[in-house]
Amino acid sequence: MPQQQSDPQTGRQSKAYALMASGTLVSRILGFIRTALLAVAIGSSTTMGDIFEKANVIPTIIFMLLAGGIFNVVLVPQLIKASKASDRGSAYTSKLVTFTVVVMSLATVLLTLLAGPLITTLTLDWSPSMLAMGTAFAYWCMPQVFFYGVYAVFGQVLNAHGRFTAYMWAPVANNVVQILTIGTFIVLFGAYGGGNDQLSTWTTAQTVLLAGGSTLGIVIQAVVLFWPLRRLGLNLRPDFAWRGMGLRHVGKLAAWTLSSMMVGNIASLINSKFVSAAAPAREGMPFGGADIPGEYALNTSQLITVLPHSIFALTLATMIFNEFTKAFHENRRDEIAPLLSRGLRTTAVPIVFATVAFIVLAGPLGRLFAGNSSTSMMQGAAIGQLLLLTALGLPFKSAHFFMIRVFFAEEDTKTPMLIQTVIAVVGISLSFTAVQTLPATEIARAMALIFGVTNVLSALIAHFLVVRRYGDYGSANVIDAYLRIAFMATLSGVVGAAVLWAFGGYTWGFAMGSIAGAIVSISVVGAVMAIVYIVLLRLSRSEELDSFLGPIARRIPQLRR
Repeated sequence: MPQQQSDPQTGRQSKAYALMASGTLVSRILGFIRTALLAVAIGSSTTMGDIFEKANVIPTIIFMLLAGGIFNVVLVPQLIKASKASDRGSAYTSKLVTFTVVVMSLATVLLTLLAGPLITTLTLDWSPSMLAMGTAFAYWCMPQVFFYGVYAVFGQVLNAHGRFTAYMWAPVANNVVQILTIGTFIVLFGAYGGGNDQLSTWTTAQTVLLAGGSTLGIVIQAVVLFWPLRRLGLNLRPDFAWRGMGLRHVGKLAAWTLSSMMVGNIASLINSKFVSAAAPAREGMPFGGADIPGEYALNTSQLITVLPHSIFALTLATMIFNEFTKAFHENRRDEIAPLLSRGLRTTAVPIVFATVAFIVLAGPLGRLFAGNSSTSMMQGAAIGQLLLLTALGLPFKSAHFFMIRVFFAEEDTKTPMLIQTVIAVVGISLSFTAVQTLPATEIARAMALIFGVTNVLSALIAHFLVVRRYGDYGSANVIDAYLRIAFMATLSGVVGAAVLWAFGGYTWGFAMGSIAGAIVSISVVGAVMAIVYIVLLRLSRSEELDSFLGPIARRIPQLRR
């Protein structure tokens, strides 16, 4: 009887998980297309590529610096509590939305006025013409801060009411708009051919279309959440009576979260400043310095490696976070450890495989995002080098993400801040050492390696603190699962590497010759690796594989065999 009662809930969770994961997957695929098209339009390891990347990323980092942690973590428990009121949280949510609009509007206006000084402060050794170009891009990109805030608060209201899907699918609209914008750019102004001085030929129309289109995508991402929000029936309205809405209590919680986000994102800004030195270092280099990765290449490598984390770890953690929160509120602390263990072991299946796949396919994946210029293979190799180094820390990144959700669910924002501070200090120290001892042409590679090292360290610290407070969550079983899965993934990687060698992936052959060649090689090698991997896990009777494929297997009976 108890099992029968739990089935409907399990089915709903599986359906929600599938919808969220599919939304994230579609969004990431479109994001890949957008990034690949941008490389076709302006290049990847190029001056213009790095300048635009700098201006377009600053709003994201600043939003996370100012308020990202508050929206994404602290307010969820508050909104869940408010949703249990007689008005389903209508009054509280109205006040919160109004407060968000006012604060983010003021912040966006101020940041836009400071676009020039921000670009100057956050770059290293840029020439006056590079600074002027970066400032022009920033004026058009900075309004994104406001719409990121609107998107975040609307999304968390939906999540608090169990409507996860819209929040995960909204970025799809953003990516569609940006793909259309970049496609239009290529049609009107042509693709980057390599070798020319982009700064000397760049026009105002190009700036408006490229940067304005990027901001338009973020606007649409926020606006599309209006419809599912209205369907909640909360009757939201402007409400400036912020007194009594618990801002003081939220402020105490947010103080630590804001401190954590400030530490982490200040570290990101400092690291990006260091990496920006690669752009002027290319001046006068053979082939325009196409083999020198910079900020665009580094961010692209992170975009690629974060895909499995976003699809599997982030999606499952978002759902389990609500279960953590409810367990704490209802004093069911004994359920925390099993939930954490289940989440860690289940996500090991895709995350560990993805890590090996990224290592094997680093070259073709880099080529995919290197455009079609005369130096594309060199640019692709530069991205591939960063991808290989970044991928090494992926399993630890996802493990850390899961573990700190336990602290957030208990409304403990101090512990994650302390972890973040330690990691930031270590990371900046290593980055500063790299800048002082290595040439600017090598900073991006050093930074990719540092990211992997700090991911390992953050997971170890989070593990120690979780065990100390909540007791062991079955860490020996989790480690055993990761080792078993890693062995199977490595065997599949050996097979994949042999197939990729036949495609010329390591000899500048078919796999590196064009975007189409890279796509074909990635598809074939990835499919072979996945088949070998799943067969090996099935033969070893892996419980983690059954847990991971459970929702799919219920619909495809053949997978149960």
